Amino acid sequence: MASIPKVPPIPEQERTAVVVALLEIIQLQQERLQALADEIARMKGNKGKPDIKPSSLEEGSGGQENPNPGQRPGSAKRSKTGDLTIHETKVLKAANVPSGSTFKGYEDFTVQGLVLESHNILYRRECWQAPDGKSIVAPLPQEVEILGGHFDRSLIGFILYQYHHAHVTQPLILEHLRDIGVDISAGQVNRIITEGHDRFHREKDEILRVGLEVSGHINVDDTGARHQGNNGYCTHIGNELFAWFQSTDSKSRINFLELLRAEHKDYILNGDAMTYMRVNHLPRELLETLGAHRERLFANETLWKACLNELAITDPRHVRIATEGVLAGSVLEHGFNPQLVIVSDDAGQFNIFLHALCWIHAERTIHKLVGFTEEQRAILENARTQIWDYYQDLKAYKTAPSADKKAALEQRFDEIFTVQTAFASLNQALQRLHKNKSELLLVLDRPDIPLHNNTSEGDIRDYVKKRKISGSTRSELGRQCRDTFASLKKTCRKLGISFWEFLNDRLSGQGTIPPLPDLIRCRAGAP
Repeated sequence: MASIPKVPPIPEQERTAVVVALLEIIQLQQERLQALADEIARMKGNKGKPDIKPSSLEEGSGGQENPNPGQRPGSAKRSKTGDLTIHETKVLKAANVPSGSTFKGYEDFTVQGLVLESHNILYRRECWQAPDGKSIVAPLPQEVEILGGHFDRSLIGFILYQYHHAHVTQPLILEHLRDIGVDISAGQVNRIITEGHDRFHREKDEILRVGLEVSGHINVDDTGARHQGNNGYCTHIGNELFAWFQSTDSKSRINFLELLRAEHKDYILNGDAMTYMRVNHLPRELLETLGAHRERLFANETLWKACLNELAITDPRHVRIATEGVLAGSVLEHGFNPQLVIVSDDAGQFNIFLHALCWIHAERTIHKLVGFTEEQRAILENARTQIWDYYQDLKAYKTAPSADKKAALEQRFDEIFTVQTAFASLNQALQRLHKNKSELLLVLDRPDIPLHNNTSEGDIRDYVKKRKISGSTRSELGRQCRDTFASLKKTCRKLGISFWEFLNDRLSGQGTIPPLPDLIRCRAGAP
């Protein structure tokens, strides 16, 4: 495909009103063409053009303040080896000690090392035959019985850690293990990675249920996740307490609502469902038909689709709204807190229930504009400065909210985003943001929620790194394990737990680390 020629530089004196207007039109068309190209690339499973322009809203505000301004960060004095567990002690004799010298004890010098080698245990199980002919064989240790194979927890934990945490590929893991003397095949490595992890899957699913129950807000986002050679998506749900990932074949509001049901699979035609359908403009005759239907609970998707067919609801738009409605009814029926705020980057599938928008993404609408004259560049810089100052004031409001500050911020928002300038493209962008006022200013009523979606974007970045290394998943078990261990790893990190220790604790069955959902509940201060 031929590249689009660039607009040649136009001298300032030749930039008439008509020329400037045409330059703005060209800029808008280029943005739309790029957006379409990115969407086509994503549909093909490729990456669109990266947005490398940083947002100015969080510049210089993301780091922690140094509690000791006069001291260089990280320069605090501490013992480098004082907290280490000593596994071996060797006494070194001094040489050429003169006669009459006084022994003054020892000067310690600690050297850290790592042992990576195979360690094989042969269990010789006594075999007896009872007088009645019954065979008696000594049982294996409980830990071996739990794992049910010829590989112990240290080896299994190492493979899981390397694959899911360090993003090492299966061929490299296999090569490493063989290099240190482990007799293992490629198939055995794959089975260790994908099979026998039901206890991990259950803990991961419980993380979402408890996370939704105890949280005041969640951050949400999605990214591509190819499966069996086809395009798919992975949705992230989380906050400062937990992270949860789930891969699906599509992304839509229906898909998001299905995820919010957690472990439930039903569709419920209740008052909340009818309200949703009414607000989203389902035709009145269909509302009356559904409202009079004898069944209110549908155990699965098959039964719900049968109901739609029975009622002759076949129009795709009507099917979608009705299905979203009964899913919303199910979510709320099973205890979803309607006051829980969903923070997103304005992707349409997440705009449901109590929804707040990310200010960082909103500001990018202004950030990407280009002024073609000195006047336009000055107008643009002034607008960005006002938005930046406003954002900082919102951050300050979160720490000390008040009714007077709220009223003043609401008024300033209107002043900033309804102004008419000599820059038409900027006016359009400001107008679009003003339409989202309620979602951008939800923080005035809920100062506990974040102003951005950085949490979700940070969590999902590691998932993307794994996808780039390993590519597409091939089996359903592999897909499930990718989501499960990504969720467990990120949640462990948020809770201050070593993922290595977590894996070994679960594989050994010791249970010294409490279930992650219990820790989430405790961290949230919930009973």
